[in-house]
Amino acid sequence: MNTPKVNPLVKKEKEVQKFWEDNKIFEKTLEATKGGETYSFYDGPPFATGTPHYGHLVASIMKDVVPRYQTMRGKYIERKWGWDCHGLPIENIVEKELKLDSRKDIEEFGIDKFNEEARKNVLIYADAWKKTIPRLGRWVDMENDYKTMEPWYMESIWWAFKELWNKDLIYQGHKSMHVCPRCETTLSNFEVTQGYKDIEDMSTTWKFKVVGQDNTYFLAWTTVPWSTLSTMGLAVGSEYTYLKVKVGDEFVIFVKDQLEEVMDEVKDYEIIEEIKGKDLVGLEYEHVVDFYKDLPEVKGNKNVYHVFATDYVEVTEGTGIVTINGSYGEVDMQAANKIGLPIVMDVDINGHMNDYAKDYAGMYIKKAEKKFVEDIKKKGLIWKTKLYTHSYPHCWRCDTPLLNYATSSWFMKVTEIKKDLIKNNKKVHWVPEHIKEGRFGKWLEDARDWAISRSRYWGTPLPVWQCECGENKVIGSIKELEKETGQKVKDLHKHIVDSLVVKCDKCGKEAKRILEVLDCWFESGSMPYAQFHYPFENKEKFEKSFPAQFIAEGPDQTRGWFYTLMVLSTALFGKEAFENVIVNGIVLAEDGKKMSKRLQNYPEPDLVMEQYGADAVRYYLLSSPVMAAENLNFSEPGVKEAYQKVVMLLNNVVKFYGLYGEDKQRASEKSGNVLDQWIIAKLNILIRDVTKEMDEYHLSKSARPIQGFIDELSTWWLRRSRDRLKGEDVADKKKALETFKYVLLELTKVMAPFTPFIAEYVYKEIGGELESVHLESWPKFNNKKIDQKALEEMNQARQVVEAGLASRAEAEIKIRQPLGQLTVKGFKLSAELSSIVADEVNVKSVVCTAGGKLSVKLDTKLTDELKAEGVLRELVRTINGLRRKQGLTIEDRVKVLWQSDGAIVKSVFADDNLMSELKKSVLADKIATGGEREVDINGELVKLSVQKA
Repeated sequence: MNTPKVNPLVKKEKEVQKFWEDNKIFEKTLEATKGGETYSFYDGPPFATGTPHYGHLVASIMKDVVPRYQTMRGKYIERKWGWDCHGLPIENIVEKELKLDSRKDIEEFGIDKFNEEARKNVLIYADAWKKTIPRLGRWVDMENDYKTMEPWYMESIWWAFKELWNKDLIYQGHKSMHVCPRCETTLSNFEVTQGYKDIEDMSTTWKFKVVGQDNTYFLAWTTVPWSTLSTMGLAVGSEYTYLKVKVGDEFVIFVKDQLEEVMDEVKDYEIIEEIKGKDLVGLEYEHVVDFYKDLPEVKGNKNVYHVFATDYVEVTEGTGIVTINGSYGEVDMQAANKIGLPIVMDVDINGHMNDYAKDYAGMYIKKAEKKFVEDIKKKGLIWKTKLYTHSYPHCWRCDTPLLNYATSSWFMKVTEIKKDLIKNNKKVHWVPEHIKEGRFGKWLEDARDWAISRSRYWGTPLPVWQCECGENKVIGSIKELEKETGQKVKDLHKHIVDSLVVKCDKCGKEAKRILEVLDCWFESGSMPYAQFHYPFENKEKFEKSFPAQFIAEGPDQTRGWFYTLMVLSTALFGKEAFENVIVNGIVLAEDGKKMSKRLQNYPEPDLVMEQYGADAVRYYLLSSPVMAAENLNFSEPGVKEAYQKVVMLLNNVVKFYGLYGEDKQRASEKSGNVLDQWIIAKLNILIRDVTKEMDEYHLSKSARPIQGFIDELSTWWLRRSRDRLKGEDVADKKKALETFKYVLLELTKVMAPFTPFIAEYVYKEIGGELESVHLESWPKFNNKKIDQKALEEMNQARQVVEAGLASRAEAEIKIRQPLGQLTVKGFKLSAELSSIVADEVNVKSVVCTAGGKLSVKLDTKLTDELKAEGVLRELVRTINGLRRKQGLTIEDRVKVLWQSDGAIVKSVFADDNLMSELKKSVLADKIATGGEREVDINGELVKLSVQKA
């Protein structure tokens, strides 16, 4: 996108922003509502590891609209910004900067220095956020923010951990989990779900020699060939039918269902026999390698290298025989433990084969896999290899493929509180509603224990001190740690507290802190109380704000922040963490692809706001399906349309008001004029509908009617009221202006939460009484003002106009050419509405007759008088066009020069009445012969000039 020129309306937005800042309008809204009911809003803390993108903008707009609305309803709403400071995002940045490639590199560099580098890098993009968020129009306190790395925040995390410990909801366990070999740490199950990608891997069908049967082999299939090294058994389905097939001099055994797939490259084969899976159980086989046969745990185990029946073998792919390796898969680990197979960890957590793997030791698993397959292929023990596409989890932070790995971690017993989680979720109002029982509800039903520890450095340390006797001591506060250690503690980070020892209560020896830090999701899920340093401070403030009445984030947070909030609030307080939640969709590039800085497939948010303004961006997003968890292909033309149809159109309406409204103009909704009654009814419908949808947290349904109302205000009420506002009927002009101001005032209040800049600008332009529209109360609708009769009759009149204009178009007669009569059948219009219709269709009279369905008949006969009026209107349009080209305003009087041989044109300039109307319409003092510019007026050539009088 090219650098835009300065947009005057964007310039006004910046002036409004400065006005808010200089006059502390946000702070004044808080002061004004201090005595009101507290409305609690939680703001999920973002990582400041990059600049704000459209996803952040969507969330920020939602988090601004609702609090602005509730503030206008008299609620007191603190809006405190927070920063997520810990975890892999920051660590990855520091590792990259310092060129550290592994845990070993970090520890050699020094954990203390590494953590201090992380501390320095946490808020490197904070200034960009502090520029973009206010520019978007969001009101939030970014100065008195909370940071998850502050000792007081971390202390509240320690308190929460100890509370869970005391409730027996924390344990240390050994499980098969996903780990990131790059980050060398475990991930929780909900983190794993965030990084699935479709990738191509090599699947392998091995030939395992059956002991005691000549030239006979089990064909066992795996999509993880490297894990076959430490495979300790094979699994079949006991009720499946297997085949023994002769191929050349060999016999191979596999499931009958996969005959076609297994033999797809074999021309000649013979089926020897069918065998039930249960009859294969107990058979012994030879491994393709003998690296592990002499290990004590292998050598002494009679179950090793035998066939077993399990309930997880499938026959839709593969061979119906699969390898069992308890080291690298949850299902396999359960099977290995049940059967009694040893677990041999031949891969380290960094993804490299260790010394167990002999020939492949030190190699990364995928490199080892390639060599391993090549080696076994040379032995003739591979039936086939094939590329296999499957969905595989990657680290959601560094994008490394994860390992399923048997390791120890600290867990929270989420399964123990699952019923309470589901019960609390039933109390929450979700937008959209289907997420409650769908995406979120199903996730809760399948909830597993949460792996809350991470083998990393920059995070809140687990406050567990462990003695060699096995006793654990959990510390819940700084004061408690100081008491136990006898040392002053100012920082709770790993490199500080790891050196502190406490006395074991059981044996009296020194206990040391375990090495892990807490999952950063534990920190963000703790923000409701940690942001207040609860329970050490602000106890009453927290209790008053909990649970939150409103939160909002994207769909990924159903398995992230929304989830951890609910888990911790249920475990600690027995309550849901939030009452109302909006889930937004994802903003994609215009072509439907993910937005990518590398691909440059989307316009930068700051540039879009510079060209069209923040209000246009806000309204475009607010009125889109992205406000209800649906994805949006971002369209710059869509922002432009919002700018034109909302911001620019309203600005043009206000310009017109500025021409006729007075400084002390009175605002009133009491007018007997049919147009005024209609627009007041429409206004009350707008207020009613927006209020209803906002109370339901339906943001797009709340925003959309605003554009429609502005359109009707401009293209119908104002269009039909222009002559009233310009006219000489003082009483009617007064009613029109009072209605105009009243409608604009109420409209600015309705628009204030959605498009706060233009709402403020218009409010000031029309003389709003308060310092800011954002200090106004939310408008109330009046059902008595929703005059259904006025609405229906106006709707009828507009239908007649539409039909009349269609008849004109069919007859190919310009709208500026007056016609004689429009006959309306089926509608009875009042004199006022008939006059409006006559003006709109440009006919001399409207005649209504009884009948059934609406129909209109247009008299298209043109008399000389009608032709002259048509020429007059064309002259007015052309002369006013010349005025505009010369930069003249309504304050400038002119002299009009003309010259023509056209008979009708001459008749117009010879008619005193028509000349009087022409002078009035073009603000001319004098009309004389002359003229230079030749134009065509209804088929007659005229030379015209306009001179400033």
